[in-house]
Amino acid sequence: MNFAPQKQHQWLQQLIGEWTYETDPSVDPGPGGASRGRETVRALGDLWIVAEGSGDQPGSSPGASLMTLGYDAQKERFVGTWVGATMPHLWVYEGSLDASGRLLNLDSEGPAMSGQGLGKYRDVIELVSPDHRIFSGNALRPDGSWQPLMRTHYHRVR
Repeated sequence: MNFAPQKQHQWLQQLIGEWTYETDPSVDPGPGGASRGRETVRALGDLWIVAEGSGDQPGSSPGASLMTLGYDAQKERFVGTWVGATMPHLWVYEGSLDASGRLLNLDSEGPAMSGQGLGKYRDVIELVSPDHRIFSGNALRPDGSWQPLMRTHYHRVR
């Protein structure tokens, strides 16, 4: 079987490059201030991207993460995974673009904030400009609204 890239795969290609990042302390007031680092996003063929990040996490060991993202044309959904060096959970994504084409909403399940069972989460990649994007993490509250957990600004280096 041969799968031709679709417009959703092309959307992901916009993320390819070298980026610096910094968390927004107004949303994620972690100990010691904002975390900073670098991320390299590369293509894996025409259908996938792989994003590998590393940086400091104040009050913690150095952070490292790996994200994969693609588009499953049969499901008509973006799919992917995320793992972090300081978390034992494999986050599995499924999501879609909003009507504007600037926001990629990625839904997942993971350890509940309460410590009991699983909770629902939504990570969002927002394209602000070709050289600036925002990654935000949100948890689903019992009332159905999304609670912001963190927001990270990425700026293209090249």
